[in-house]
Amino acid sequence: MSSEYQARYDSWHRAPEAYWDEAARRIDWITPYEKVFDPAQGPFGRWFPGGTLNTAANCLDRHIAAGAGERVALIWDSAMEGRIARYTYRALRDRVAKLAGALAARGVAKGDRVVIYMPMVPEAAIAMLACARLGAIHSVVFGGFAAPELASRIDSAEPKLVIAASCGLEPGRVVPYKPILDAALERAAHKPRACLIFQREALRADLVPGRDEDYLDAEAAAVPHDPVPVAATDPLYVLYTSGTTGRPKGIVRDNGGHAVALAATIPMMYDVHPGPGSASEVMWTASDVGWVVGHTYIVYAPLLAGVTTVMYEGKPVGTPDAGAFWRVCAQHGVKTLFTAPTALRAIKQQDPEGALTRQHDLSKLEALFLAGERCDPPTAEWIAALLGRPVIDNWWQTETGWPISARFRGLGLTAFKPGSGGRPCPGYEVRALNPEGGLMPSGEVGALAIRLPLPPGCAPTLWHDDEGYRRAYLETFPGWYRTGDAGMVDEDGDIWVMGRTDDIINVAGHRLSTGAMEEVLAAHPDVAECAVIGRHDAVKGEVPLGLVVLKSGVARADAEIAAELVALVRERIGPVAAFKDALVVQRLPKTRSGKILRATMKQMANGAQPVIPPTIEDAAVLDQIAPLLSP
Repeated sequence: MSSEYQARYDSWHRAPEAYWDEAARRIDWITPYEKVFDPAQGPFGRWFPGGTLNTAANCLDRHIAAGAGERVALIWDSAMEGRIARYTYRALRDRVAKLAGALAARGVAKGDRVVIYMPMVPEAAIAMLACARLGAIHSVVFGGFAAPELASRIDSAEPKLVIAASCGLEPGRVVPYKPILDAALERAAHKPRACLIFQREALRADLVPGRDEDYLDAEAAAVPHDPVPVAATDPLYVLYTSGTTGRPKGIVRDNGGHAVALAATIPMMYDVHPGPGSASEVMWTASDVGWVVGHTYIVYAPLLAGVTTVMYEGKPVGTPDAGAFWRVCAQHGVKTLFTAPTALRAIKQQDPEGALTRQHDLSKLEALFLAGERCDPPTAEWIAALLGRPVIDNWWQTETGWPISARFRGLGLTAFKPGSGGRPCPGYEVRALNPEGGLMPSGEVGALAIRLPLPPGCAPTLWHDDEGYRRAYLETFPGWYRTGDAGMVDEDGDIWVMGRTDDIINVAGHRLSTGAMEEVLAAHPDVAECAVIGRHDAVKGEVPLGLVVLKSGVARADAEIAAELVALVRERIGPVAAFKDALVVQRLPKTRSGKILRATMKQMANGAQPVIPPTIEDAAVLDQIAPLLSP
């Protein structure tokens, strides 16, 4: 274990308020906070009450004032347009200030909401930061979301203004956004005052007179706006996730705690630093600004830390091939790459020998970070051997906004333990609990929970729903935040996330992790990716069903491979798993952030009406596997 990591974690554990008070010195405050933490505010307390700041100024103006205005802040790499653009901190600040002026001229003020419906273009990040500069609350909706889902978010957030693009670009197709926005606005009860439309040359949109205006024209004509002071406890953004009630659940992120937590993570976890003057190390998060990972590690955290961030418009495969990620890393001198395991599995399926990595100079790449869902050990081991670099899985959620657990390159903790989400970050005390809320012994699976209070940067509440927050996260285990994930803490203190708590199946009275079975299936040399779900059984209660996608080029009989998979699970987990069925499928259904829709497939396999999340990437995949899953 790294003594530096342990010393840092222990210093937080001994005196958490002193720890966060010191961390807050990385941030410029307009008015000092009155307390580090006030347990009397909100569902579990609030961080830095009384303090005022501006997040956009901390991301941009602060570095310019320190002499780093000519440092590159953002590199936009569009494999879809075949174009690269670089923005210095000064250039980015100037565009943000102008767009903030355009929003203010259209009546947007502190506390107002703005919905952003954009693809992966710099204007999306500029819109986020412009809202932050005004103290307005942005809510980014993933570009291409269907009209009913976009309408539900508009009705919840009640934005004064919507910022959207005319279209998004996908391999082989153009996705018109404007017709979706028009349909959503027709459907929504709330009507925003105006819409700013970023026109892309691939498909320009018709503008509705009196409501729609050209984004770039509005920005160009505006007077730059200065940063507006906001309270540390004021919301910076609301990010919606699919709620269990059918209504979107608005995760609130505050300004003060968010800025403090994120600025601390870049040097501590990623070991990425700004250089003197205009120099900087480069980090690339291959995600989307529609997801929390994109909010945190494409936009806010790198800019708060003063480093260079890459925004990529493309896919891990097909733009043009499975070497796309390695091309971006080589071309921009990326030091750390952060992506989702599903991207690696897509690359592995297309290029199982990793031949395309050898076509690019990856000498500056020092580490690969993973999150989004648990990375199965075979995939982690494959990419670690291929790159010869540390592979660092980390675990977090939309609600927490930054990692709960990880490895810490800046603190010397980089040991590779495939399948583990790493050690807890300072700020988090994590335990596995039994159904009664008691502590599980080391190495035994339970419900993973975080002792209250949650650290800065975590969601302090839900949008207009304190009571819903308490019910969803705080009531199950009093004194703890319920993560909804199942896993264990081993004897070294490493956290293992085995899946959602509803991914634990009960086979003849034995509680078994589907994640453990997936590890075994993924270890088969012909398997690219897999999922295991529980199916009702009249005798055993539940039995596991495996679904596997094979690597490109595998020509063996499906039945032969399935028999080998059954034998492998029996050998490594035992007959107790009752694993007797493995199905070969062409693709697995996923969200657009890469999470496999296990719960939806489980509903289908058990004859229930499936709940199909609006974030599904391709609904046709469910239609393809439905006959195989029918009970």
